[in-house]
Amino acid sequence: MDQVDLLAMCRVPGVSWHFLAREAQRPEGMERLRAGLAMEESRDAAKSLAALASAREDLGERQRTVEAMVEAAVAEGVQVTTVLDEDYPVNLRTIYNLPPFLFYRGTLRSDDAFSVAVVGTRQPTADGLSRATWMARLLVGAGVTVLSGLARGIDTAAHRACLDADGRTIAVLGSGIRRLYPPENQGLAEQIAEHGAVVSQFWPDAHPTSYTFPWRNVVTSGMSQGTVVIEASATSGAKMQARLAIEHGKQVFLLHSLITEREWARRYLERPRVHEVSDIGDILRLLRPVTEQRERAMERVQLPLTLF
Repeated sequence: MDQVDLLAMCRVPGVSWHFLAREAQRPEGMERLRAGLAMEESRDAAKSLAALASAREDLGERQRTVEAMVEAAVAEGVQVTTVLDEDYPVNLRTIYNLPPFLFYRGTLRSDDAFSVAVVGTRQPTADGLSRATWMARLLVGAGVTVLSGLARGIDTAAHRACLDADGRTIAVLGSGIRRLYPPENQGLAEQIAEHGAVVSQFWPDAHPTSYTFPWRNVVTSGMSQGTVVIEASATSGAKMQARLAIEHGKQVFLLHSLITEREWARRYLERPRVHEVSDIGDILRLLRPVTEQRERAMERVQLPLTLF
């Protein structure tokens, strides 16, 4: 089964998961990988193909490992999707550093492509929390799926506002699906799974670390059409996500209050696809229909990369 082989390849040390994701989703991609070939010509490709070749004799053991892992996850109500599956998020296919798989609770829907991330600091002001609540309610009221990172502060406020407004929200974790962080948001995560999804790009038992949270920002940006930054310092993960969104070719929406308060936000306005936001219309007018996002994703899949 292609999905099992892909997950087994992800267990090989030295293999770039991003390369695997890019290559596997192309037509006949898994056949090429099993043959030690790839359309992509890059350092990642050369290094990964060499690692796969050296581990070929151990592939069967890795297949059994991932089959047992997926079976255990499914028994706990956790599902898995890969770049080979129809329910893999459309927007995520448009970025170069996409994950090969997601473990998730809840549901992933095609209309989640009409989505925006709402992010900000873990130590917000009262005004910041109010703005996050206001923004999330307006977005879900307009039929937009709101993504955030389940972190303390702005993320939590955004998720709760969506639930209170009977809207759809998705939480992207910086840990494995069994190692939810922060632990006090366990109940919130369960509510989100009932009205959206909780997703993780890591193995189910992966602990949160200093490097998993930046990877979380990659997926939160990738799954959305754009990122709204509510309140964030120059060293914040929310600022990092704004930078990632620019790199991904997504829209970046900075609240007027943030631009007034932060020098980094004023500098970011000079970059492409970065916009000052005063009301919800500033965001909605730049969102693309789901059908258009799907077409863009399929165009991206066809492109063999020669960089990285």
